[in-house]
Amino acid sequence: MLYQTEGRNHEDHRDVSERGTAGAGDRRSRHTPEPRGRLEGDHRLLDRHRGQERDRAGERARPFVDRRRHHRTDQTHRHQGRTGAMQTLFNRFFGVEAMLPKDRVAGEVPGTKEAYRNLTDIAIPSVMEMVMMSLIGMIDTIMVSTIGTDAIAAVGLVGQPRMLMLCVFFAMNTGVTAIVARRKGQGRQADANTTLKNSLMITLGISLLMMALGLMFSINLMRFAGAEPGRTLEDADTYFRILMYALPCNALSMCICAAQRGVGNTKLTMYVNITSNLVNVLFNWLLINGVGPFPRLGVQGAAIATAIGMGVGFVLSMISLFGARAGDTFLHLSLRERWRFDREAVSGIAKIGGSAMIEQIAMRIGFFSYAKIVAGLGTDAFAAHQICSQFLTLSFTFGDGIGIAGTSLVGQMLGRKRPDLAQMYGKIAQRLALVTAIVIASCVVLFREPLVGMFIHSDDGQNVRDLACRVMIIVAAFQPFQTSAVVISGALRGAGDTKYVARVMLLTVTCMRPLIGLLAVYVIGTRMGLNELALLGCWGASLVDMITRMTLCMRRFNSGKWHDIRV
Repeated sequence: MLYQTEGRNHEDHRDVSERGTAGAGDRRSRHTPEPRGRLEGDHRLLDRHRGQERDRAGERARPFVDRRRHHRTDQTHRHQGRTGAMQTLFNRFFGVEAMLPKDRVAGEVPGTKEAYRNLTDIAIPSVMEMVMMSLIGMIDTIMVSTIGTDAIAAVGLVGQPRMLMLCVFFAMNTGVTAIVARRKGQGRQADANTTLKNSLMITLGISLLMMALGLMFSINLMRFAGAEPGRTLEDADTYFRILMYALPCNALSMCICAAQRGVGNTKLTMYVNITSNLVNVLFNWLLINGVGPFPRLGVQGAAIATAIGMGVGFVLSMISLFGARAGDTFLHLSLRERWRFDREAVSGIAKIGGSAMIEQIAMRIGFFSYAKIVAGLGTDAFAAHQICSQFLTLSFTFGDGIGIAGTSLVGQMLGRKRPDLAQMYGKIAQRLALVTAIVIASCVVLFREPLVGMFIHSDDGQNVRDLACRVMIIVAAFQPFQTSAVVISGALRGAGDTKYVARVMLLTVTCMRPLIGLLAVYVIGTRMGLNELALLGCWGASLVDMITRMTLCMRRFNSGKWHDIRV
């Protein structure tokens, strides 16, 4: 009996003997009905054969499965999943969409790459300038140290009175940067040049007055700074007097560079300041110990070298203003123009510069008080403090350089009436500074022992080395908070919100840091006699100051209250 099943003929082999009998002539008629039980058995057998054939056909039709390929595919999917998660995390923290105020987007927004490129174009030259100046300053100190300890003390004593005199120019230049940046964003080139012109006239007048006062009271200022009668006082007086003659050149150069940073021309300021400092180092080498035809002048030679460097910086910055053609640069002045004071420009500089002046005074008082507190802990503790301060200052320059870019772009975007982009660029600057701080902090922790060892060359300095290595852990913890505070406070200054920054500095630097440091010295140092642990307490006070400063500035920046400040 034959059945047609899935295109193939299957012969029913239920009864071979019957086929043999049929072949012998005893064949049954195919129309003879089969018994009921046998028919049901035949159907069950047929169903079983059909199932087996389908299984075999399925095995033949099933494709070859490469398990290794499936494993690689699974790995690819997992990798893509991780990559997608990382991309989402990156966009959430670094993407421009996450940094824009959702309810204040006022127009077209640049992409993430473009926004970061706009900021780094300004930040990289500025960071290079700050880092190079810090390194050259360290080299300058090392070269002066070859004269002797009296020379180091004399040059160090000049620093505090000189910085107090420069506070006036630092404050005024804060206003110059903010106003010029705003005018650049508004496209008001003539007003920007008017602001710079008025600031130069004010700077010249104040610097000449300070030069005269400095020369008149030089010896008294050095005594007030702590110079004792003898060689140190004489060297300090000589050094200070020579620098006073160069003060007008230095102040005018600083003013021009502040305006150039406001328009984002940080490459020019980098060139000016690095060149002037390299000239300073060159003449240090020639004049301190005497090389060839140059005389050996000691401290006097170091002062002359510094003055020559200031003069070179002044000439280069003046060429950038008066040497270029009017259409080539945004800032351009001419001696043929009418130089007279403009009431609006002067009031704008005074408005921002006045608050910045309060900030500068508050900072100087706080730093001076804090330094005197630490100095009372003893020689070893103060030496460790000085070593760690060198690295903190060097790392500060990175945040300061990025902060200059944030200050410039925040001011320019507000001038374009795009406070949303101003807030975006401020946060981008803070993110870049934070990443830089994490890298620096990692290096400080990993290499703190060899870094500290650069300053200690004698066997009796092991106690200082151990103490400085412990303090360096706090220096590493400083980095994220310090750079964020520096950048965000710079962005607020660029917006003209200098009053708020001044209040924050007055609270944290002038009050909080010295008071907590004094408490640490009194409780741990005086009462318990543990001066080394007291130094850690003083640095802990600085860390609390920095965290508070960053928190307050970030809160103000995120609030957007600075969007509508007029300058």
